[in-house]
Amino acid sequence: MAVNYTNAAKLARMTATRDHFADGTLEIGTSGMGTVLATYGLSATGGSVATDTWTLAFDAATVAASATGTAAEARIVTSGAANDLTGLTVGTSGTDITLDNLSLASGQNITITSGTIQHA
Repeated sequence: MAVNYTNAAKLARMTATRDHFADGTLEIGTSGMGTVLATYGLSATGGSVATDTWTLAFDAATVAASATGTAAEARIVTSGAANDLTGLTVGTSGTDITLDNLSLASGQNITITSGTIQHA
């Protein structure tokens, strides 16, 4: 039998998750996070939560790629450098993290168009 959470419980869990990662970083990487291609700073508040969805807020939506490769996944790192949220999907639509381009070259500007994490 599947576990079901009330909306109030989802809101509390997602708010706690957002607060845990606020002021951390989002790292975009190649498959298996073998190479970190770009790093975005999360805002001091981390973003906003509505019921079961955390919408990430960033210090800047566009950053320069730090390496060359194909963006395949992402992780969120706490301000204390803990990789506590991994396996985020990356794409140009329909994924946790949406970028304007997945084929990155070092120094190229890359823009994140959205970032959302939904309660399981």
